[in-house]
Amino acid sequence: MTDITGFKRDTQALHAGRDPKNNFGVVNPPVYHCSTVLFDSVEALLETRRDRASGAFEGFTYGREGTVTTRAFEDAITLLEGGYRAITTSCGLGAICASLTAFLSAGDHLLIVDSLYGPARDFCESFLRKFGVDVTYYRPDVGAGIAELFQPNTRVVYMESPGSLTFEMTDVPAIAKECRARGIWTIFDNTWGSPINFRPLEHGVDVSINAATKYISGHSDLMLGIAVTTEDAFIPVKKTASASGYCAGPDDIYMAMRGLRTLPLRMKRHHASGLAIAEWLQGRPEVHRVMHPALPGDPGHAIWQRDYDGASGLFGFVLEACTDKQFGAFMDHMDLFKLGYSWGGYESLVVPTYPNTLRSATEWSAPGPAVRIHVGLEAVEDLIADLERGLARLVAAA
Repeated sequence: MTDITGFKRDTQALHAGRDPKNNFGVVNPPVYHCSTVLFDSVEALLETRRDRASGAFEGFTYGREGTVTTRAFEDAITLLEGGYRAITTSCGLGAICASLTAFLSAGDHLLIVDSLYGPARDFCESFLRKFGVDVTYYRPDVGAGIAELFQPNTRVVYMESPGSLTFEMTDVPAIAKECRARGIWTIFDNTWGSPINFRPLEHGVDVSINAATKYISGHSDLMLGIAVTTEDAFIPVKKTASASGYCAGPDDIYMAMRGLRTLPLRMKRHHASGLAIAEWLQGRPEVHRVMHPALPGDPGHAIWQRDYDGASGLFGFVLEACTDKQFGAFMDHMDLFKLGYSWGGYESLVVPTYPNTLRSATEWSAPGPAVRIHVGLEAVEDLIADLERGLARLVAAA
């Protein structure tokens, strides 16, 4: 296989994880539907058990541990993220849960950003606390001030930037530096940036998580997560994922690999279209505020400009004060911006958000309802027209 480590990320996304010479010349990696793996001898079987016990996980022992298909996908994302190795799970939340529980035990302290993904917060509250982990939420803008929140038992700092609903940026290098100096593990959710626009491990992070369900897949037709790690972090996360039963189906992995090939092109389109619509929304009298770190006036713009190579199509905005009837008139009758969870696919989506229900370290104040918007790959002119009709319905419903 040609060494592609020196190529640009756009090129790497096309060729990573492929080995046609060892697959009869076939361009794409094969799909292995596998539970049972056969061995030639007792010694060969025992060798795989020793391999697993040592944490190497180099061989193939059972479908849950991964197949050739799994390894091809993990190798590709690892190359793009600049990591040591990766662990594939059945969804993004699985990658989050496996990574957190890999480093936390009863009596440990977790620092986690206040603006994080809602299901991750639910995991902390309903699972980690129940098993004796102390959880503290910190402000997204804490930066190097994170050190003031450290306790003697702080084991992990979890980051997500920009925040899931309100899109505040976090100074990842500053936090990672403080953590590394004290031997505290760092975990980062990189789904918004994707491996194309941000490489957390290059900024000192130990584990970078992507919900491959979203941009890596790009087609809203699979569930998949992946955690890329440093060498020190790999064994704890892999062993935890394996012991917890986290695994992914080969067809979903194959489709994610196929989506990966067009990821650089799609991210450029999501960036350009998302920014164009964010700027358009800024000029609308019905809109109170747009939350998009690539906008020059955004509070997190300087961090985004310093650390990121681009933006995605996901951002938020807050409407001016309006009635429930007006808000429903705006949201309920879109032609292109359909109501639906998730994001990162080719299609545009909107959902109402309620940040005040997911805050403890920061306050949320807004005159009107908040919206999370995902700008897909449709023509920008058509998307703007759809939003314009929606805002006209909002005004008329008054």
